[in-house]
Amino acid sequence: MNKYVERLYNGLIKENPTLILMLGMCPTLAVSTRALNGIGMGLSTTAVLILSNLVISLLRKVIPNQVRLPSYIVIVASLVTVTELLIEAYLPSVYEALGIYIPLIVVNCIILGRAEAYANRHTPGLSVMDGLGMGLGFTVALTLAGLVREVLGNGTAFGLRVIPESIEPIGIFVQPPGAFLVIALFIAIMNAIGIKTRQRKLVESSCDGCCASCVSPCEKEEASVK
Repeated sequence: MNKYVERLYNGLIKENPTLILMLGMCPTLAVSTRALNGIGMGLSTTAVLILSNLVISLLRKVIPNQVRLPSYIVIVASLVTVTELLIEAYLPSVYEALGIYIPLIVVNCIILGRAEAYANRHTPGLSVMDGLGMGLGFTVALTLAGLVREVLGNGTAFGLRVIPESIEPIGIFVQPPGAFLVIALFIAIMNAIGIKTRQRKLVESSCDGCCASCVSPCEKEEASVK
């Protein structure tokens, strides 16, 4: 598989930030009451992910190691501020729906995690594709969760009624417990499909995760592949 396509597949399926890595759960649980909210938050985060990965990758040899994380936060905060102002100006309804969760993108562990784990070590092209893949994976998870919760909790989909008003919706799905139920269902489906992540392969091979006392040549083999 082409390494650029692999970054997309990795973010969408293999290491989906929400359903596999369990990152960014705060906005996932809070804003996924409607499908449109999920799209808005997901695309906002995707834009910040792509641009932050690009900038950090370009500056990876310039930023001193001692101030690496503070530098990442400054870069991400600048991009989030621009994104927030653009949404407020051109998409006021989305801005009102997402509220405080837009500025909180600054400390979203998906963005800082990809900056530290990938963009800091790879070329700008691959870093951009990694940000795109992770962002789209996050957007898909948010949108699907919001769609299920909206249909079951309000009887609508993307604001359009799909369940007759005579049928009473299940109110719990627009409440916090409903978010946990829907996300848990999606995670169960992913596990049932058998998505093979690196962590899952290690567990299935009886790896306890302690590399210091491990005599297995797996890391050497991985390094040789790279």
